[in-house]
Amino acid sequence: MDATKKWPGTLRRRVYLMRHGEVDYFDGQGRPYPVGAVPLNAAGRAQAEAAAAALAEVSLDRVVTSGLRRCVETAALVAGGRTAEVRPELREIEPGRFRDWGGATHEDVRRAILGALDSEVGPETHFLGGETFGALRARAWPCFQALLAEPGWRHLLLVAHGVVNRVLLAGVLGAGWAALAALEQDAGCINLIEVDDVGRCLVRLVNHTPAAPLKAGMEMSTLELLYWQYSRTRPPGPGGL
Repeated sequence: MDATKKWPGTLRRRVYLMRHGEVDYFDGQGRPYPVGAVPLNAAGRAQAEAAAAALAEVSLDRVVTSGLRRCVETAALVAGGRTAEVRPELREIEPGRFRDWGGATHEDVRRAILGALDSEVGPETHFLGGETFGALRARAWPCFQALLAEPGWRHLLLVAHGVVNRVLLAGVLGAGWAALAALEQDAGCINLIEVDDVGRCLVRLVNHTPAAPLKAGMEMSTLELLYWQYSRTRPPGPGGL
């Protein structure tokens, strides 16, 4: 018998918090795609399809995304083309302009990208020379709290981004800023957060990747993958990498 049927109290509602599927942030010449227009690549589409299969028996009654293309495409594959609501407050933390790094050395770029989410992160820390983590939390956390408080849904699919998800999970867990460095969010992952009728949250699942449950072939961290994408088409030395 389903154990939830034995509980006489109000059942908690469930938020399936996903990170979008894998993307290529840079074209063949190493130029960054526009932030809002980055599409899923083939691996990302396969990850979204695997998530769809994993959630096939869940009756999703609400779908929310950040509105950025990679999240919209992921949600469409997972939720069977269902129209998604847009919450721009949940867009990814905004980095500085990569083209401004033209004179940076290989070591400068490596250190900047791989250290962008270290244990020293705080609210005033700028992500890769762009938005601060505090500014991200100030827009994303109230939006998430408002979604939890809104009635009329029981199973919510929320497709957002790696750093956004870390901030939301850290907030739910009551963890400090250093937790952002320890909460990985692989491409296409699913987190499961439950919320009761007074707003208390219970985290049941973190960074589950249906396409690779045991993380086979996913040895690189998110930032290591970003660094690899940035560096693979650029020559070594100042002016490239």
